[in-house]
Amino acid sequence: MTAVVLVHGLYHCPEHFAVVAERLRTAGTEVVVPELHRGSLGADTAAVQAAVDALEEPPVVLGHSYGGSVITGVRGAGHLVYLAAFVPDAGESAAGLGGASPQLQDAISRQPDGSTSLRPDRAADTLYGDCPAPLAAWAVGLLRAQAPGCGRGVPEHHGWKRTPSTYVVCAQDRVIDPELQRKMAARCTDVREWPTGHSPFVGQPGLVVELLRELLATTPTR
Repeated sequence: MTAVVLVHGLYHCPEHFAVVAERLRTAGTEVVVPELHRGSLGADTAAVQAAVDALEEPPVVLGHSYGGSVITGVRGAGHLVYLAAFVPDAGESAAGLGGASPQLQDAISRQPDGSTSLRPDRAADTLYGDCPAPLAAWAVGLLRAQAPGCGRGVPEHHGWKRTPSTYVVCAQDRVIDPELQRKMAARCTDVREWPTGHSPFVGQPGLVVELLRELLATTPTR
């Protein structure tokens, strides 16, 4: 069984994947959840590339939201999973593909240093609107400020053109328009659609775990 690398999106952090990671590890899967917030898409991609390179076998690499731009630039994955994520082609960025929805834009608070954060009350409804209030509050409490410019970064490599990939459309998403997701999903080799909001790893982690276990069973080793 190969390993899994979980890549979070903007404002998020590795702890948001805690339940998914714990369930996979309990079943014996090696799980790596790199910390992004490195200041640029290039730096974030390098952090994930280092995690992939440290593994013995090509892992299943999942990217959420902006994390899709990150995993697009990674080499050596056995399978790519785009979870409500951006799938940029040559010259494209997350922002250029459509970026944040008006609802997410309304939740953003801009700071004098150029960084941004999310207003907690609006973030709960936007990111975790399909979650019970206590769970949404827990997830909002983990959100971090975001350096400027990451969403405008353009990947230098496009792994989905050579690596098998699965796109998961989140049909109740309030961050990335589901129709935009469906268009980007056409670039991938397999498409699933879930009746969830933007962050199923928080609200319905079992769906994420089940998909990853399925892919682990079919991803070839060296």
